[in-house]
Amino acid sequence: MTSNLFPAVSATVAESVDAALVGELLGRYLVTLDDEVPDEAWARSLFTENAVVTFPVSRHEGRAGLAEWHRASLAAFAATQHLGSPAVVTVTGDRAVFRANVLTTHVHHSGGDRPPLFRAGTLASGEARRTAAGWRMGELSFRVLFTEGEPPARG
Repeated sequence: MTSNLFPAVSATVAESVDAALVGELLGRYLVTLDDEVPDEAWARSLFTENAVVTFPVSRHEGRAGLAEWHRASLAAFAATQHLGSPAVVTVTGDRAVFRANVLTTHVHHSGGDRPPLFRAGTLASGEARRTAAGWRMGELSFRVLFTEGEPPARG
């Protein structure tokens, strides 16, 4: 007697593992924004070569220069903390789409007339692809759901 149960279970397990890896990729991105200085190795570990990242006030295309772009964005604040919900991930073969809620607290540099904190609740969404090096984000964007406080002045 043969059963078709095991191939279906194996596919489900594989998709669950891939979904967990993609969710971890987003989680690692958020934590490293607060705890590391983004460099080219950081960008390679998270993004595809032609990645597109969209913040509410700016956008960057391509992995080249992506770390520097993130460093410049983070330099507007004395510190940040990015808290992400578990990602909802749908895997289809070598592609995955994801979304998660992110609550970000930005600490202004001292000496200004702004309140010390600027908070934003956002919906992060994107797409990841399986590459030879593992899962990498090809698209990542943030849609603002609410803000509290004042953002930094634009230069």
